[in-house]
Amino acid sequence: MRLSPLLPFALTTVIFSACQPASPLRKSSPTQPSHFPNPTAANDTPAETPQASPLPPSLPAVAPRVSRKTSAGITFEGVSYDSRTHRLQVIDQPQGPGSRYSSSKDLAEKSNTLLAINAGFFTPEGDPLGLVISGGKTSGGWNSASSLGSGIYREESSGSAGIVRRGARSSFSNSRELLQAGPLLIENETAVSGLNSAKTAVRSIILTDGGSRWWIGITSTCSLNALARAISKNSPAPWKTRTALNLDGGRSTDLFVSGKVAGGPLNRRGFLNRSVRNFLVLRGK
Repeated sequence: MRLSPLLPFALTTVIFSACQPASPLRKSSPTQPSHFPNPTAANDTPAETPQASPLPPSLPAVAPRVSRKTSAGITFEGVSYDSRTHRLQVIDQPQGPGSRYSSSKDLAEKSNTLLAINAGFFTPEGDPLGLVISGGKTSGGWNSASSLGSGIYREESSGSAGIVRRGARSSFSNSRELLQAGPLLIENETAVSGLNSAKTAVRSIILTDGGSRWWIGITSTCSLNALARAISKNSPAPWKTRTALNLDGGRSTDLFVSGKVAGGPLNRRGFLNRSVRNFLVLRGK
């Protein structure tokens, strides 16, 4: 798929032009799992796994809030929230991109959610390029090879949420919400090595401190390598990032934040944007 750069965030409407993706998409659909995978692909393990630091202390929950920050020349706009009081849901469109919702704004307003953002990659035919679980319903197939499926956002039936590497778990059968995307940008508070530094695009990302604090949003035009380094040195959130995951970007980038969120409303979508297959939405528990 073709991605494009993002012009300055001061514009209410963001304009995109075509550019190449972080990694080429395949015409064929991803390999279908028998149900839930037991992945052991070699590229699922970093060349050198950084030592895990202690999890952050539990702090009082803070209401969702829009934040804007520039780090290493990259501008971040998004929302910080606490997973003890709010949760992300995966919204899939089984009939294909744009079949139910034309944009993040359209989805957020129709479903009365606080935030909506484009989520996973998809094939030219409109199928998910990876495993997707929305409200317990599975679609797509296990992406065992592409870097665009090397990370997993999941919420278990218990309500616990996290970001993990593709090969870090043997099963996701207890997941209520799941999105396979990638690549991972930050792991154990360290920038992942080997990320592309040549291709640039606007990005959609999600990150966490490893506890209950989360941030989700978009960036200005950057490479994956520059993005990972910027986050590791100066997190867009007011806390250290333990894990960060890249979502679909470029012409798919589409963020809407309701006026119910402190600092909102916010609408970042260009007129050259294309319809997407699925979204992540934020709502109270």
